[in-house]
Amino acid sequence: MMNTEDTCTRSWTNRAIQIIESDYQRSADTHLIKLDVEAFSGIDIYLKDESTHPTGSLKHRLARSLFLYALCNGHIGPKTPIIESSSGSTAVSEAYFARLLGLPFIAVMPKSTAKKKIQQIEFYGGKAHLVDHSDEIYAESHRLAQELDGHYMDQFTYAERATDWRGNNNIANSIFEQMKLEQHPVPTWIVMSPGTGGTSATIGRFIRYQQCNTQLCVVDPTHSVFFDYYHNKDATITHDSGSNIEGIGRPRVEPSFIPGVVDEMIKVPDAHSIATMQWLHGKLGRKVGPSTGTNLYGVFQLARRMRDQGETGSIVTLLCDSGERYLDTYYNPQWIAQTIGDIQPSNDHLQTLMAQ
Repeated sequence: MMNTEDTCTRSWTNRAIQIIESDYQRSADTHLIKLDVEAFSGIDIYLKDESTHPTGSLKHRLARSLFLYALCNGHIGPKTPIIESSSGSTAVSEAYFARLLGLPFIAVMPKSTAKKKIQQIEFYGGKAHLVDHSDEIYAESHRLAQELDGHYMDQFTYAERATDWRGNNNIANSIFEQMKLEQHPVPTWIVMSPGTGGTSATIGRFIRYQQCNTQLCVVDPTHSVFFDYYHNKDATITHDSGSNIEGIGRPRVEPSFIPGVVDEMIKVPDAHSIATMQWLHGKLGRKVGPSTGTNLYGVFQLARRMRDQGETGSIVTLLCDSGERYLDTYYNPQWIAQTIGDIQPSNDHLQTLMAQ
């Protein structure tokens, strides 16, 4: 029999779950945009536009799942401070859900994180706790959680298990439902870039569970270890610097990255990501984030391969977030020159890649 304190906590937890589920019910699904690319006739390319979530990115799905997972496991109570390691977007989304529940939120982030993301975290009532290097975020998050008697969400560990990969309108389920009336309803490829690895795990597992012929390609940026880990299975490898493509790529192998569900990986140079991001900006008439450039470059690689082999079909990838968050960085020519370097060779390469 529960005592009064336990009863109050259970009542609060029930209400917290109801609040999050009600917020979900008020939200529409994200759009699937068909991208016409003349160079790839017969190959239909689609962008799942995750920038339309209330917090503006793919990570809105992850944050919701992490909160529900933590609530149902009894890790969060009515006064629990929430701590997260993040390069930005996950923290923005978790700050949103923490505010829904009236809980304090602290994001442990590298100092290089885009200022716009920090401002958005603060807009939702959260606080940014900045560290010098990206590999310091894990230990500092653990330390803060212990010091404040809080809960460390740890997206890098729990992303792959907090989402129901069998269905329940997860992102893979949504993609396949939206593709049903298209000319090639079962995608030949789905392309995704890894941050935690949780989304690629969900998509890859769903594909196998549904017994689809779709293949999953994961595209990894420079200064990330996932590509090497996929090929050599050495989970101890690390990189001495963080990714220049904010939100994806990691200096260590994260527990949520599941190589067994991935069919192919492509390494994408940072300059190629930025060149493709800029190309898509011109095509859509609106700014997208750099990880979307990484994703789309991978799509173009696969589309050219299919075209050269005389294949037709469809390829789906994600538009992860809006470029409005990156006006000071990826849309700043001076920052690009200093951080990424000369991208003109990548612009030329992109034109060659898409040449008919």
